[in-house]
Amino acid sequence: MTHPTTTVLTRYAAGGSGLDDAALWSVEAHLDVCARCRAQLAENLAPTTTELLDRVAVSLDEAVRTSPAPARARTPAVAVHRRWLAWTLLPWLAVSVAVLGCGVLLDFAHPSLPSLVLLLAPVAPLPGVAVAWSRRIDPAWELIATTPAAGLAMVLRRTLTVLVVVVPALLLAGASTGTSLALTLLPCLAFTTAALALGAFVGVRRAAAGLGAAWSAAVLLPSLATQSLPPLLQPGSDTGWAVASVALALATALAATHFRRLSSGN
Repeated sequence: MTHPTTTVLTRYAAGGSGLDDAALWSVEAHLDVCARCRAQLAENLAPTTTELLDRVAVSLDEAVRTSPAPARARTPAVAVHRRWLAWTLLPWLAVSVAVLGCGVLLDFAHPSLPSLVLLLAPVAPLPGVAVAWSRRIDPAWELIATTPAAGLAMVLRRTLTVLVVVVPALLLAGASTGTSLALTLLPCLAFTTAALALGAFVGVRRAAAGLGAAWSAAVLLPSLATQSLPPLLQPGSDTGWAVASVALALATALAATHFRRLSSGN
């Protein structure tokens, strides 16, 4: 390694007088890697330069000591509502719980009617699922849809949030009315997975709305009219609901890539 001469370092310390650009660059590049020459340069600094550096060092030290503590990084909990919960879900979840509560009251008030808890169980999570991944209802949809966490992972997280609210309400409603817990929960899970599986192709909102309308027209209203439960909700049908839930869950997993291509269906 070739070291700059004392004369060159002295001129560099004096502001580079008498040195061309190439020489200045060569000295600076050498000082970056040579501690000995940096020490020699410090010995050749003019008193005014040394005084300036001392003032700068004191000022920096004072600024560091008196500066406020850095702001705490945002905790992961701050972003929970973006990944797990859209605040627009809350009114729909409240409606689902309220409807189940009304079903329990009607079961007690009119015991001759078929169990409204069983009839409402399949469609209870659908309002929340419908808005879990909807560009029309979630004001932050455009922003969230472009993140790596979007797609099926986002839909599943928000759907789980819906089930965390709806399932305990169903358990409480079923226990209070003495209905089968299996026939209360399994149809709920089957319709939830069906909404996701169909939603991969037509949009979750459309799928949930279509399933809710189909169940109401084909099962709910006819059961109330005939005052009897359909075979789908009779004892022994829970196995079929369980198989359907598993099959639809697998179909949802296979269609995972479609959730990133949804547009108008959301």
